[in-house]
Amino acid sequence: MNSPVRVMIVEDSAVVRQLLAHIVSRDPRLQLAAAVSSAEEALAELERVRPDVISMDIRLPGMDGLEATRRIMAERPTPIVVIADAVEERGFRISMNALRAGALTVVEKPFGPAREGWEQVAESICTQLYIMSQVPVIRRRASAAPPAPPAPRPMAGRAVGRPALVGVAASTGGPPALARVLGALPPAVPVPVLVVQHMGAPFMEGFAAWLNGLVAPQVEIAKDRMMPRPGHVYVAPGDRHLGITAGGLMQVSEAPPVGGQRPAADVLFQSMARHLGPRGMGILLTGMGEDGARGLTALHAAGGLTLAEDETSAVVYGMPAAAVRMGGVSALLPLDLIGPRLLKALGTEAS
Repeated sequence: MNSPVRVMIVEDSAVVRQLLAHIVSRDPRLQLAAAVSSAEEALAELERVRPDVISMDIRLPGMDGLEATRRIMAERPTPIVVIADAVEERGFRISMNALRAGALTVVEKPFGPAREGWEQVAESICTQLYIMSQVPVIRRRASAAPPAPPAPRPMAGRAVGRPALVGVAASTGGPPALARVLGALPPAVPVPVLVVQHMGAPFMEGFAAWLNGLVAPQVEIAKDRMMPRPGHVYVAPGDRHLGITAGGLMQVSEAPPVGGQRPAADVLFQSMARHLGPRGMGILLTGMGEDGARGLTALHAAGGLTLAEDETSAVVYGMPAAAVRMGGVSALLPLDLIGPRLLKALGTEAS
């Protein structure tokens, strides 16, 4: 039997720290290695405790969780799960920036056992801690020059015209990857962009607002039966599928999860394959599991241009790798080359 995953909790609230310790201690997959009240204490204890994964609060006295994440990823890279209050706007922005600094995912801060939904929140926290402990993380030094990206790997492709709509999907490591790709687009991008990001439902409004502050096109939450417009990026709402109809309208639905996911990338890409064919373009970024692989393969078979993130840059290569195995990828590219390739497909290459 494998040894349990060693968890370090970083949380300034004594009540929440005790609650998290209780949640972790009762899960046989996990072992509570340390529970500290500040980032400074976490950094001081890191080498001694040597946790497999860290539960990181963001709003801390002294050094905040964002700076702590930067320091940890530079000094002793360790998988970090951010524990955030979904309705606290400033804290959520810091959480998203912590993902850019190397944290892997963000989950909702727990509330007391008397509250409805307690068991679901507790299980989600433990599952994310366990899963993220398995993700290999790399040392990040702010002063280091980024390595030159490898050349793109073309797959079995075909010539296609300019797409009428672009779909982009991501999971673990997705927010910073999406910010990088969509950040390459001009304000008046000539086609709409639809986005599926696996993230807890309470965070989606904050995620869309955070992304809107980073990229030039207007970012908003998708609404059912709305016609998507050029110059806009539409994010799937929390716990709802997003697709496109035969008439070109967005379809937001409460249909059952697909492959355990709602929203599911497969739903988006398969709807694009059915209703757009060669006029659809799909991009599959970093993520665990296989969501999006079948849908991207269907879109590729229908004549659409399909891109996937290469293993050299993906935080987790699971979803792109599955699409490659299924033969659904026109080109496999490192993250820094996906934005330029998207601009080329849209005929809006930077001068």
